[in-house]
Order: sequence, then structure tokens, then C-alpha cells
Amino acid sequence: MAETGGGVGTNFGAGGGRYPYYYGPEGRLVLVDSALEAVTRGSTTIGIKTPTFALLASHIKPVRPLIDPAEKIFAIDGHVGATGSGYIGDILQLIDELRLEAQKHRLNFESPIDVGSLAKHLGSYLHNYTVYTVRPQAASVIIAGVDQTGVQLYQVDPSGTFFRGSGFAIGKSSDIALDVVQREYSTDMTMEQAVALSNKAIEKALGEQPVVEIGLVSVNDGRKFQKLP
Repeated sequence: MAETGGGVGTNFGAGGGRYPYYYGPEGRLVLVDSALEAVTRGSTTIGIKTPTFALLASHIKPVRPLIDPAEKIFAIDGHVGATGSGYIGDILQLIDELRLEAQKHRLNFESPIDVGSLAKHLGSYLHNYTVYTVRPQAASVIIAGVDQTGVQLYQVDPSGTFFRGSGFAIGKSSDIALDVVQREYSTDMTMEQAVALSNKAIEKALGEQPVVEIGLVSVNDGRKFQKLP
């Protein structure tokens, strides 16, 4: 007689149990894939790093009349900033988590937190959402800053995976934007050239002249993160 109860085998069978809820046929995390899909519909967002500065740029989507556009570039601490793509509510929650971690570090150690520790903390925070039966945060975040090791740039995805590099693109048509950045990136570019490159990459991805918000942090400007007017 066929077994019909909730035995161990049903955890792995099609149509029942908790594991199919988490994993797709190829072993991919279904909810994380859905969160990543939401990120691909978000604002096209760029991060660029050279040995002397890091830049964040994000497309400001048009809004209805009488509504102010959402802020896209955020100061986390004096020496570090962040931006993101995905659901704005999720982005704002992750920004608050980064700010809280930075302030905790200042209170406990009386020194600014290093950028890598911030990225690792956010990665662990996001990873917790993949362990339990809750919706993962539908946002990817790019973090830029200057610490004792120099200029740093990280990308953190909804799975909790984080990367360090010199150029990232997330959001709508990010593959097109990243291709532009990769082809024209140079370690000795100026800030003005990096701003122009980020604008060009976002414009190429969207196929239209975009409105872009920019944030910069530099070793030659007091190591202070600031948004361009």
C-alpha cells in the first residue's frame, strides 16, 4: 500500500514538504531568485572604484506630478555611502541596518568601521532571510568607502553573497551598463571622467537621457562621503 503520511520522503517529493518551497529543480533558492528578479526591475545603479576614489550613481525614475522622487544615494557614516536597486522599502531597511552597524562600531571601539566589515555584516543579515520561511529582501546594495586599507567597493546580493571589486552594475539592463563600464574603465580616470562614464552606462542601458544621483568618496577630499549637488 502506498505511503500517504508526512514521512521523511515527502520533504523531497514534488508538490509537498518544505524543501521544494526553498529549492527549484536545479537546486536554486526559489525565493532568492524571485528577489533577484525584482532587483532587475529596479533603478539602473553603478559603482566605480579607482585607487583614489569611489563613485555611486543611480537612476532616478520619473514620478507622478506633485510627488518628490525617492532618495537613491545614502550616507552610512562619514567615510562610507551606499545605494541600491530593488524594492525601495527593502533598500531603506538595509540602509538603516548598515547605519546601525556603523554607529555600534563607533560606540564600542571609538573608531570608524572598515567597509569590508559592513559588507560582511549586511551579507550575514541578508543570508538569515534565506534560512527561514520568510521573504528575502528584494534589494541589492553597493557600498563605497575609504578606510585604513584604502578605497573600497562592495556589492551585496539578496542571497547574502558579497563581492569586492572596481566596477558593479545592478538593476534594469545592468548587463548593458556593466559592459560599458568594463570597456571604458581605467584606474587613472578622474572623478569627472567616472561621473561621465556612469551617466553614459546608465543612458546606454535605458536608451534615454537619465536623471542620475551621484555620490563620491575620495582619499584626497578628507575621506568624506558626499552627494553631488
